[in-house]
Amino acid sequence: MDVSITFLGGTGTVTGSKFLVRHGKSCLLVDCGLFQGYKLLRLRNWMPLPVPPDEIKAVILTHAHLDHSGYLPVLAKEGFKGPVYATQGTLGLCRILLPDSGHLQEEDAGFANRHGFSKHSPALPLYTREEAIDCLPLIKALAFNQPFSPLPGWKATLSPAGHILGAASLLLEVEGRRILFSGDLGRPDDLIMNPPAEAPAADTVLIESTYGDRAHPKEDVVAELGPVLQKLVKRGGVAVVPVFAVGRAQALLHAINQLKTQGQLPASLPVYLDSPMAVNTTHLFVHHLGEHRLSKHEAYALTNAATMVSSTDDSRALAGRKGPMVILSASGMATGGRVLHHLSHYAGDPKNMIILTGFQAPGTRGATLASGAKLVRIHGRDVQVHAEVIQLQSASAHADAGQVLAWLSTMPKAPQLLFVVHGELGAADELRKRLQNEKGWRAMVPEHGSTWRA
Repeated sequence: MDVSITFLGGTGTVTGSKFLVRHGKSCLLVDCGLFQGYKLLRLRNWMPLPVPPDEIKAVILTHAHLDHSGYLPVLAKEGFKGPVYATQGTLGLCRILLPDSGHLQEEDAGFANRHGFSKHSPALPLYTREEAIDCLPLIKALAFNQPFSPLPGWKATLSPAGHILGAASLLLEVEGRRILFSGDLGRPDDLIMNPPAEAPAADTVLIESTYGDRAHPKEDVVAELGPVLQKLVKRGGVAVVPVFAVGRAQALLHAINQLKTQGQLPASLPVYLDSPMAVNTTHLFVHHLGEHRLSKHEAYALTNAATMVSSTDDSRALAGRKGPMVILSASGMATGGRVLHHLSHYAGDPKNMIILTGFQAPGTRGATLASGAKLVRIHGRDVQVHAEVIQLQSASAHADAGQVLAWLSTMPKAPQLLFVVHGELGAADELRKRLQNEKGWRAMVPEHGSTWRA
């Protein structure tokens, strides 16, 4: 019997990763992510999967970012009862991210209903905080490099991918076929995360392509961020920094700490981490020593690197403070959360800054800001943008095209087929061409909803 993969997300886009692997009457889902960005993509979150959730017998998560885990509450409330396998770090982060995602969706729906800017009456969340909490007991934590059997006769192994805490690549073995899912690959030169483990031998590879058409600058984030914040301090402005609460927030805190220690920034520069999710994640680094580059002292220092803002009242109070100051707040693509209120308040002043810290998916507010737009829509109204918008090039937690190729080159032998996923079409196709032209490997970019033999 053949082994097949159906691509239910993460194709032609960096969001919504879901890969259905089927053998005979058995099937499991690798990743269970939310679509983000363009409304056309986000509407897919509300559409039923082509397979009934109760027919999916297991889920394996490569990591906890919502574009890989955020659909899990929907799957569970629609009938999925099986186990969800993930690393210890991914379980710890899902306990933070998924309830927060449900809470934010409830808040956004409530705000839309109060202010009447939704086309739906009433506006409803995709799932609630309680529904997110309800799905957490399904997650079974595993150690890296510990083979397990997700279904009878199937074998799986999670190895470090270096992207965020708990991030893994997955080797799935079924019916004599070895299928490698890269997950999101970290950088070998990341400021805080360890590099990915070498790639094992596989027949078929699903390789991410977020940065499949570009190379990261040689300059590191400390060197790039220093002059930016020095300029901010001189003009007394406020920097609003949309951050991904997992990984990027901690990397930026560590970089700012280093700049203060080196005397490049005044030790008195106020820094606020305004995201309960990011605050809780920062404390997790202390419990995962060895999975990242930080010493125990540096991991503890992260928790004191900023004023941790948890309550909504304290968040609102930031609007009454004067610059210079730095506000790090989720979400990283400015799709929701407290950062929207800070952008509404500070975007109109030219002495302020908006510092974007990573990839901005098309259709997100972050992408709109990165494009130089002078108006951005927030909570149903247009906000003028006069603040200086800066997009850091060195803060990404994803491997670039050359680093992806280098990782694939660690495989003991060439795979028979590569599917290029988790990238915008241009980036994915550019990586496909490089795989074919430079490596001589058979590679393709699958279409959403398509099914292929593995």
